[in-house]
Amino acid sequence: MPNSFNAKTTLQVAGQDYEIYKLDAVPGSGRLPYSLKILLENLLRNEDGVTVSREDIDYFGNWDAQADPSKEIQYRPARVLMQDFTGVPAVVDLAAMRDAMQALGGDPRKINPLQPAELVIDHSVQVDHFGSDDAFALNAELEFRRNQERYKFLKWGQNALDGFKVVPPDTGIVHQVNVEYLSRVIFPKPLDGVTQAYFDTCVGTDSHTTMVNGIGVLGWGVGGIEAEASMLGQPISMLVPKVVGFKLTGQLKEGVTATDLVLTIVDRLRKHGVVGKFVEFYGPAISSLPMGDRSTIANMGPEYGATCGLFPIDQITLDYLRLTGRDEAQVALVEAYCKAQGVFHTADAPEADYSEKLELDLGDVVPSLAGPKRPQDRVPLTDMASHFPSALAALKKERNIPDKGPAKATVDGQEVEISDGSIVVAAITSCTNTSNPSVMLAAGLVAKKAAERGLKTAPWVKTAFGPGSMAVTRYLDRAGLTEPLKALGFHNVGYGCTVCIGNTGPLPEPVSKAIADNDLCAVSILSGNRNFEGRVHAEVRMNYLASPPLVVAYAIAGRIDIDPYKDALTTDASGNPVYLKDIWPSQAEVNQAIAENVTTEEFNAAYADVFTGDARWQSLEAAETQTYDWPADSTYIQNPPYFKGMGLDVAPVADISGARCLALLGDSITTDHISPAGAIKPDSPAGKYLIEKGVDPKDFNSLGSRRGNHEVMMRGTFANIRLRNLMAPGTEGGVTLHQPSGEQMSIYDAAMKYEAEGTAAIVIAGKEYGSGSSRDWAAKGPRLLGVRAVIAESYERIHRSNLVGMGILPLEFVNGENAQSLGLTGTETFDIIGLQNGEAKQVDVKATAADGSVKTFKAKVRIDTPNEVDYYRNGGILAYVLRKLAA
Repeated sequence: MPNSFNAKTTLQVAGQDYEIYKLDAVPGSGRLPYSLKILLENLLRNEDGVTVSREDIDYFGNWDAQADPSKEIQYRPARVLMQDFTGVPAVVDLAAMRDAMQALGGDPRKINPLQPAELVIDHSVQVDHFGSDDAFALNAELEFRRNQERYKFLKWGQNALDGFKVVPPDTGIVHQVNVEYLSRVIFPKPLDGVTQAYFDTCVGTDSHTTMVNGIGVLGWGVGGIEAEASMLGQPISMLVPKVVGFKLTGQLKEGVTATDLVLTIVDRLRKHGVVGKFVEFYGPAISSLPMGDRSTIANMGPEYGATCGLFPIDQITLDYLRLTGRDEAQVALVEAYCKAQGVFHTADAPEADYSEKLELDLGDVVPSLAGPKRPQDRVPLTDMASHFPSALAALKKERNIPDKGPAKATVDGQEVEISDGSIVVAAITSCTNTSNPSVMLAAGLVAKKAAERGLKTAPWVKTAFGPGSMAVTRYLDRAGLTEPLKALGFHNVGYGCTVCIGNTGPLPEPVSKAIADNDLCAVSILSGNRNFEGRVHAEVRMNYLASPPLVVAYAIAGRIDIDPYKDALTTDASGNPVYLKDIWPSQAEVNQAIAENVTTEEFNAAYADVFTGDARWQSLEAAETQTYDWPADSTYIQNPPYFKGMGLDVAPVADISGARCLALLGDSITTDHISPAGAIKPDSPAGKYLIEKGVDPKDFNSLGSRRGNHEVMMRGTFANIRLRNLMAPGTEGGVTLHQPSGEQMSIYDAAMKYEAEGTAAIVIAGKEYGSGSSRDWAAKGPRLLGVRAVIAESYERIHRSNLVGMGILPLEFVNGENAQSLGLTGTETFDIIGLQNGEAKQVDVKATAADGSVKTFKAKVRIDTPNEVDYYRNGGILAYVLRKLAA
C-alpha cells in the first residue's frame, strides 16, 4: 500500500501493539468534523493508488465546508448489519450468485462476505396474541411455524458463508443488539501478521442502522444490493457530504423525555433540510446526555432525513461499554485509540468546521407526539385536543370518508362505544425507545402508579410490548415493574419490531367490525419511529408516535383527542378523576430506578448465549452444501431470475422507446407504498398466487417475511392498500389502466401484459420518491415488473441508489417542472433519448399522446458517480460484481 502521508504507526495499549493510521499526518485535518475524520482514516488505511489515491486523501486536508458535494470517494465500511426481512433476500441473492458463478465456470466459494456480516432475526414475530402471560410463547411458536423455511435457509447461509453470523429469533431488535452487543466502536483486526485498529463503521440493510451513531460508530442504511456488494469486497461510492453541526445546550425540564427531544429534533431538521447530509451533535449538553438518549436521537436519522446523526466518543461512551459488558481490554483500546487520533470528546473540545449550524436549548423541549401520518409532524401534547379534530376533518375530506358516527361493540363481554379518535392499538415497540432505560422505566412507573389506583387499559385497545432486548426484560423484572405493565395489558409479545413495521396482527373481531361498519378513523399510538399511512395496521387510518410512558397513559384514556393536562384520563374505582400528573413519575424516581436496576450483570446475562438460540432454533436442520438446493415447492425461498442468461460480456445501453406508464404517483411515495411489508390479502395478486400454491390464507404470513420469493414480491409491488395511482382516479391500492386499451387491472397484471407485448414500463412520481425504509424490494420489484425508468421530482437517497443498483434509470424533472405542469396523464407513449450508454447527465423525454400530439421535456439523469454508470451498464450492481469476480 502506498502510505503517501506516512500515516502508519504503532499504538501500544496494555502491552498489545496495534497498527493504526494517524489522522494528523494529513495537514489541515484537525478542523474536520468527527464523521469526516472517520472517512479520512478509512481512505488512509485503504490507499492503493487505484480506488483510493493520494489526491482523494489530500481533499480532506483542504475540505471546503461550504462547497456543494462533488468529490467522489470509495468507502469501505468495517462490517455489514442485516435484519431478516432485508437480510433473507440478500442471502438469497448470494446463493443465486453462487449458482451463477458456477454456471459461468467460476468457483462458487468466491461468493462470500469479505467483511463481517451479522444478521439479527427480529422482523418476523407478529402480535397475534397479546394481553396474557403466554403471549410471548404463543407468538414465538407461530413465528417458527410460519418462518421455518426461511430460518432453515438462514442456517444454511451461516454454515456455507464464511464471516456470516446469525442472531436467532426471539433475542432482540437488530439495532438495539447492535448498540448493546455487536458494535466494537474501535475495530481490532488481525491482518498480515499485525493487528490493525480502526474506527468501527457499519452499513445496514435497514434505514435505522443510524442508531449506532449514538455510540460513536458511523453507520447508515443502504439497500440490500449495496450491502451485498460491500460484503463482497466492493467499496461504496459516495460523495463527501456536507456536515451539519447541531449544537445542544441546556437540559430537559421535568416531565420531558428523550422521545420528546427526538421528535423536536426531527421537526427542526426536516424544516432545515438535511437530506444527503451528515449531522453531528455537539455542544455543552452532550457531556450529560445519556447513551439511551443519544441512541434515540441517532435512530431517527431517516425521519429527519440525514444520512446519519453522529455523536462523539467520550467518557459516557466508555461507561456505557462497561455497563453493557464489553471486555475491559476493548474499552481500553477505544479510549487509547480515540485519544491518539484526537477525537475523544471533552467539554473543552474545539468546535469543528461545519457546513451549516443549528442550535437547540434542551430546556425549550416540551412533551410531544407526532402524527397522524408522518414522524416530522410534531404536535405539542397541550395541542392534541385541538389538533385532532382538524387532522380528522382533513383526512375525511381527502379520502372522502363518510361521517357515520360512533359504533357500539361488545369487547370481552363489555358494551363499549368506538368512534373516530378511539385508540385501538397502543404499543411500546421499536428500538428507537426500547434501547433507552429512562423511557422504559418511566413507562413501568406510570403503569405502577396506575395499577395502584386500580386503573385499566380501555377495553377496545390492543396492547403490545416488545422489549427490544432481553436486557430490558431483566431490568424491568429487577425493578418490579413487569407486573404493573402486565396489569395494564402490556405483556411481552416478542423480541422484535412488531407493531412499528406493521406486524400488529389482527384487531379483536368486534373492534375490527365496528371500524369497518362505521368507516371509523381509528388511531394507533406507538413508541416507534414510523407512522406512515397503512403501515401500523390496514384498518387504522391515523397513527401517532409518542414516548413509552405516554403510550401507557393514552392506552388508559382510550382516546387521542384529549388534553391530558386538563382532561382526566379516566376515573378510578371510587369515581375520582385521574389526570396524567397523578401517575407521571418524577425524573428523580426514574433516575433512581436506572441506578438501582440497570446493571452490567443484566446485560451480561442477556447476551451470554446471543448466537445460540432456543431449542426450536437449535433443532432446525440445515444443509451444509456450498450451493443451495432450491426446494421447488417452497413459497418462501426461490432462485431469483436476475442472472438468467447472463454472460461475461456487457452490451451497450440503448435508449428507451415506446414505454408505457405503469403508475402516475404524487409526492412522498414511500418504500412502503412501493413494496409493503404487511398483510397479504387473499384477493390480491400475491394472495392468489399463494392460494394456487396450496397456502391457506391463515398461513400467508406477511409480504416482509416472503421477500425470499420473487414471485410473491413481484405481485406485492405497488400493492399498498393506500397507494393512489392518479391514472386510476377514485381507486386505492395497486390499480392501473393498461394502455392503450384503457382497461382497469392490477399493476402486476398490467406489467405482465406489457412484458408479453414487449413494451417497457416507466413510473412517474412527485417529490421525495422512495422515502422511508431502505427496502431493496422497492427497486427489485419494479425491475421484475419491467420498469426501465422512474421520472420523479426528487428521490430519497437510498432508494435512488437502489434503483441504479437494480439497473433502473432514475430521472428527475428539471426547471421546476412536474407531471402536472407538463400535462402528463400517464396514457402517453414515452421515449427516453440520449442516454449515451449511461454516461449522459441529461436526456430528452418525448411523450406522445393518443391523438399524436407530442410533449418533449428535459430530465436530469440521477446516475451520480462513475461506479454507478458501471452498475447501470451491467444491469445492476450484482451483475457487475459477479462479472468482475468471474473474470
